[in-house]
Amino acid sequence: MTSGVLSVPQERLEALLADYDREIARRRWRSLAVLAVLAVLSVVAGYFGEVDLGNLAKHISNFTSYFGRILPKLSYSHFGADVEDWYWNLGGWPRLLLDTILIAYLGTLLGGVGAFVLAFLAAANVAPNNALRWGIKRLFEFCRTVPDLVFALMFVSAFGLGPFAGILAIAIHTFGTLGKLFTEVIENIDMKPIEAVRAAGSRFVEAMRFAALPQVLPGFASYTLLRFEINVRSGSVVGMVGAGGIGQDLFVAIRKFYYTDVSAILLMIIITVAAIDLVTERIRHRVAGREVKR
Repeated sequence: MTSGVLSVPQERLEALLADYDREIARRRWRSLAVLAVLAVLSVVAGYFGEVDLGNLAKHISNFTSYFGRILPKLSYSHFGADVEDWYWNLGGWPRLLLDTILIAYLGTLLGGVGAFVLAFLAAANVAPNNALRWGIKRLFEFCRTVPDLVFALMFVSAFGLGPFAGILAIAIHTFGTLGKLFTEVIENIDMKPIEAVRAAGSRFVEAMRFAALPQVLPGFASYTLLRFEINVRSGSVVGMVGAGGIGQDLFVAIRKFYYTDVSAILLMIIITVAAIDLVTERIRHRVAGREVKR
């Protein structure tokens, strides 16, 4: 009966072990070099960013005490009255919060539709024209590079105060961000179905509709839902510059030192975003689950 264990000559075994040690040493030195570069870059960034750890430790109490000032004074004996006094504007803040959600919804819808249409023309593996692909990618870069707050200021100056400016600002930034994400999803699809549809004589639109879209739709839906959650938070920020929603009341409360109003509005925003996160997470998991089953 012969043994099934392979025997390696001692010289060959020593050579393999030596190569293994050299590879491990090379990777270790490379990792150390990367860490050293990151450390140097962190020091340089901290220097130009005027990071002062001593000043941070000295004044950190000013930051934490602010949270103490915005917390309401709630007592057990007068809890209902204290909460009622805390949320004195319960008739107005929920409506403004709903405005913020609707601003985020319309901005996400408009930006997502635009990104959906142009992403197929920007993906390297399916784009019909390289010059067009280059131009659309630069457009995506511009729209997602300029902060949505800057867009909001521009639209407020052009169209006046109100939700319309916030919708446009969020839509443009969403268009650039989702355009990038959608393009990457398309570039990672299986090209065999597209080649088969094209071989049958189909046009570009038909190939995208019947061969590419079924593959990318779950990814598109997941990214769009995630972006909607982000846009709810962004809608609160752009509202601070007059672009509608609850952000404007939050900015007024901060500027005028209405401390309890700040905490009341922030708590409403946090609860709303958390609820939207839970709902969209379930939808994303369901969409992804269906894709896995396929």
